[in-house]
Amino acid sequence: MSMTDPIADFLTRIRNAIHARKPTVSVPASNMKRRIAEILKREMYIKDCRLISDSRQGVLELELKYDNQHRSAIAGLQRVSRPGQRRYVGKDNIEKVRNGMGVSILTTSRGVLSDREARKLSVGGEVICTIW
Repeated sequence: MSMTDPIADFLTRIRNAIHARKPTVSVPASNMKRRIAEILKREMYIKDCRLISDSRQGVLELELKYDNQHRSAIAGLQRVSRPGQRRYVGKDNIEKVRNGMGVSILTTSRGVLSDREARKLSVGGEVICTIW
């Protein structure tokens, strides 16, 4: 079965695991998903991410982060750029998510970066998704 938007599937699996209050979620691995997961970990939206090797492409296992009242660190996820409609922003037009309380993830000429890193490096690119 082919998938037209693996990043949207990745975000949907995270969203569904949060709604079900699962401690971990497993997704088929790719370099892009691994970089997004590393940004989520660096921005403290998830506890950990591990790459588990298998006979095919590997599995990326994310350990989700909850507080003492079982509320997730991730309140929302949104896919911005889609295969049918790409969204690009220049270095001066990178918007803050929820007045700085969230993070945009961009793919740039310098790799996959958070919005803060992209502003610091003064690069624009394709907005993959937003997390808050």
